[in-house]
Amino acid sequence: MHLWTALSQVPSGFGPTVVTLGNFDGVHRGHAQVLGRIVDLARSRDARAVAVTFHPHPAVVHRPDEAPELITGIADRIELLAATGLDAVLLVEYTLDFARQTPEEFVQTYLVDGLHAGTVVVGHDVRFGRDNSGTLATMVELGARHGFEVVAIDDVGQHQGVPVTEGDTGHDARWSSTGVRALLTAGDVREAARILGRHHRVRGAVVHGDARGRDLGFPTANLGEIAGMVPADGVYAGWLERPQLAAADPHHPDVRLPAAISIGTNPTFDGLERRVEAYVLDRTDLDLYDEDVVLELVDRLRPTLRFDGVEPLVAQMHDDVARARAVLAADPGE
Repeated sequence: MHLWTALSQVPSGFGPTVVTLGNFDGVHRGHAQVLGRIVDLARSRDARAVAVTFHPHPAVVHRPDEAPELITGIADRIELLAATGLDAVLLVEYTLDFARQTPEEFVQTYLVDGLHAGTVVVGHDVRFGRDNSGTLATMVELGARHGFEVVAIDDVGQHQGVPVTEGDTGHDARWSSTGVRALLTAGDVREAARILGRHHRVRGAVVHGDARGRDLGFPTANLGEIAGMVPADGVYAGWLERPQLAAADPHHPDVRLPAAISIGTNPTFDGLERRVEAYVLDRTDLDLYDEDVVLELVDRLRPTLRFDGVEPLVAQMHDDVARARAVLAADPGE
């Protein structure tokens, strides 16, 4: 898949294209269905399937105090978009200058001149251009003027065959990024995975911590700056993946390792800094410092607790490891 970060990178002969627009945060099952339709449509028309997406999220620019926490970092979003079969992604830097374009300026610059669109696929509630003044009717009018077809798609984000639960944790009737965020905020990574179509992931470089885990017999990989939404505090069963090792030796046995993952402030030791750290089950020989790793969260085992001393904490950690091992044996993933 081609990844372009500027229109100047689009080859002059690339096209015709079937283009869609969106933030695609999380690239959940609803997104995947829509993008799959676009790929199929492009194949049927001997065209290229292209998604236009934005970074940062428009809300970060317009309403930074209200901007949603992003489910996936940009690297994961691009990787997930590539997995849908798209031919290309145009990653647009979202700025106030970009947002000031009129609907026609956006269409002319990006869809017509830049991507040579023959077909533009949008939702019925599409908004684009200055002050979100462009609508589906606007796009249809501009398509007629500039020679591209507009295909409007219905909302496909339904939990097909997935039980819907009452409550305020995002179990609604749609596959939505908002619903995933609510589930992650509640720590329900298993239900979030049903909407995402995969286990939720965060990634970051391993940094030096206070080595307390090693002293207790459970050495952990502490993540520094993290890409991806960190779910509620607690202990999780999951997997630690090593992309750099996978690139060098995809069949290495240490590419994907079972882990117990702790998220929180270590209240037993009066910690103040929220941390994400992973103990690879039964391993004390790994040196992961400065390595970029991915943590795949399978299930929440328990909330964060404060213990009256080291002994009850260590006893609980042994229990956490046993439970994590059982969860991962039943849910190995890919």
